[in-house]
Amino acid sequence: MANYQPIEADDRPGDENNLEFKSFLGNEASTEPSTGRGFIRDQPNRSSFWNVEYYQPYFDVDTTTVLKRCYYTMIPTTTDYLTTHLSPHPDLYGPFWTLSTLIFSLFVFSSLASSITSYLSGTPFNYDFKLLSIAVSLVYAYGLGLPVLLWAALRYFGVSEWSLVEAVAVFGYGQFVWIPVSLLCVIPIPILRWSLVGVAFGLSGYFLVANVYPILASAEAKATRLLVIIIFILHAALAITLKVEFFSYYIVTPIGGNDPLGGADPSTPSPITSS
Repeated sequence: MANYQPIEADDRPGDENNLEFKSFLGNEASTEPSTGRGFIRDQPNRSSFWNVEYYQPYFDVDTTTVLKRCYYTMIPTTTDYLTTHLSPHPDLYGPFWTLSTLIFSLFVFSSLASSITSYLSGTPFNYDFKLLSIAVSLVYAYGLGLPVLLWAALRYFGVSEWSLVEAVAVFGYGQFVWIPVSLLCVIPIPILRWSLVGVAFGLSGYFLVANVYPILASAEAKATRLLVIIIFILHAALAITLKVEFFSYYIVTPIGGNDPLGGADPSTPSPITSS
């Protein structure tokens, strides 16, 4: 039979409070909330700017959230998009996915429109890979380059209410409406295509103005509000360029009348054009 020796507990007072826990995380686990709105607001980690880990949290977003943020950019009543839909953590995955998908859609659907007009006109069809280069340059310059320049300009004027991630998110998500429009513009009817482009221009333009102008108005220099005019002009130029470059392919005899700024001339033998 086993014998058990009782062990007396140490009754010295205060010993139960002498336990010490040492953290090996350094200062990275600070519990103080971030209040800065510089390069990135509420920065989740303190990794170096040049490390991949620095950007990883901004690509950690689920599909449902991305699709929801895309959807609400097409609702005219959507205001204060930053607070309502991008808060508390804006992402970079959604804007990059939106812009990249738009590039793919522009090239694929414009090529499809061109192939349809070639088939109906009885002429051979050749892919125009120059359009892919145009789409990449145009979409990334407007969706990524413009918000970076705008953010830098606002920082120069002392406006810190907008982080760079938020700027890219607003412009990136704001171009989502062009994806379904690029699909519908396969239909070779000039007035329909111009109507679709007009709708996309209006929805995306209103979204950008509604979310960018309050930031511009917060600057002490009133001249910064004029930047919204530049944004409007660039947005109009984008819409016209997308229409003329990618969706001006028609059958020799256009359906629904001639396109005032592009499309095939019934008197010419070539069934397609992009000017």
